[in-house]
Amino acid sequence: METNVSTQQSQVRIQLSGRFDFNSHREFREAVDRALGTPDTTEVAVDLGKVAYLDSSALGMLLMLRDKAKGVGKAVSLVNATGSVRQVLDIANFGKLFPIV
Repeated sequence: METNVSTQQSQVRIQLSGRFDFNSHREFREAVDRALGTPDTTEVAVDLGKVAYLDSSALGMLLMLRDKAKGVGKAVSLVNATGSVRQVLDIANFGKLFPIV
């Protein structure tokens, strides 16, 4: 998986691409730390548009991000989830935990 962290106004965007699974945990954690350490931002958007696959460990990493973000006063949203990625999020009822745009 590849990650790219960018900032636009008050939003930090974590762009993911490839397979989002257990093997991605270190890279995702580093992206989360960069995103949450960005000053003057209030939201973290995780862009899943280029993610081909995600598994239960990826869902756990998203929950970890949500908890860490809440601790520093930032909201988290999931954006551009389509196909099987969106289906996994729907089955896991992530729409009740995150805004999915």
